[in-house]
Amino acid sequence: MARRRVSNPLALAVLSCLHERPMHPYEISTTLRSRGKEQSIRLNYGSLYSVVESLQRHGLVSPLETTREGRRPERTVYEITDAGVHELEDWLSELLSTPARDHSSLEAGLSLMPGLPPDDVATLLETRCDRLRIEVRSLDATLDVTTEMGLPDLFVVEVAYRRHMLTAELGFVADLAGRIRDGSFPGVKAWRRLHELHAEGVPLADIFADPVGRLGPDAAAFDTAATQTPRRT
Repeated sequence: MARRRVSNPLALAVLSCLHERPMHPYEISTTLRSRGKEQSIRLNYGSLYSVVESLQRHGLVSPLETTREGRRPERTVYEITDAGVHELEDWLSELLSTPARDHSSLEAGLSLMPGLPPDDVATLLETRCDRLRIEVRSLDATLDVTTEMGLPDLFVVEVAYRRHMLTAELGFVADLAGRIRDGSFPGVKAWRRLHELHAEGVPLADIFADPVGRLGPDAAAFDTAATQTPRRT
């Protein structure tokens, strides 16, 4: 991925709005919110102003005019520069064409889950499933509202994408939690026995010195170089 002069994803959204027409920051905010973009891009008014200022410093946007309506504070209308158009097109092209290997928090947690007892992991994954279902319902509500508003799919396709990804994650996590619960997940017997022994005070070094003898034939799932430290109970 190319190194961007302003890397905050909100900057890309600002450039996209200004590519349509000149706007002041408040109008940018209302435009993004009316299209449901806060579902995909962290959006708050303070950070929006900071992003606009950063884009201006790097020559990607420039002030067009300053207006005042009644007693309201002055509002500066910004327009995108030629450099900003190039940045927008290049950034979007990269995002859409190049897979990014961003390690999610879930992926990191799964890679280290032997550090907790299997029943605890199953409970935590079931909690995640509950939260995923809530988020999916929230996205469904967003899609219902945009449909009622007559907003074309083109402007909410990222919401549909996120719903698809969350649904896939929900299916995977629910299946994993179930297999840990019923013992069909490979290595779960040895995993459970590992934590039972550790809770009884058996040092991990002793367990990994003789994993098959300590944990049974299912211990092949545990490499002797494993460094995860189980939680004491």
